[in-house]
Amino acid sequence: MNRITRITAALALTLSIATEAPAAGAAAISGEVKKIDEGAGKITLRHGPARSLGMEDPMTMVYRVKDPAMLKQVKVGDKVTFEAEEAASGYTVTRIDKAK
Repeated sequence: MNRITRITAALALTLSIATEAPAAGAAAISGEVKKIDEGAGKITLRHGPARSLGMEDPMTMVYRVKDPAMLKQVKVGDKVTFEAEEAASGYTVTRIDKAK
């Protein structure tokens, strides 16, 4: 392999690792399902601090869901862990699981 090819390969690997790291390090947030609105693709969650979203205090919030099928996995009253991200359109739940 010539030098330019090695440098290009190393740079590509470094960039792929850098772009994947935030998702891999996303912190799960503990909460409780308060309301589900399947028609709007939204879920209301009462949760503790969500430092990954810049929220230091517990609160109840309405979130969009990345995939509407996630809403069928939970019901009102379920204890859950979830991950969310902030976008220009608001906060979106990207993963949700019933708490163990």
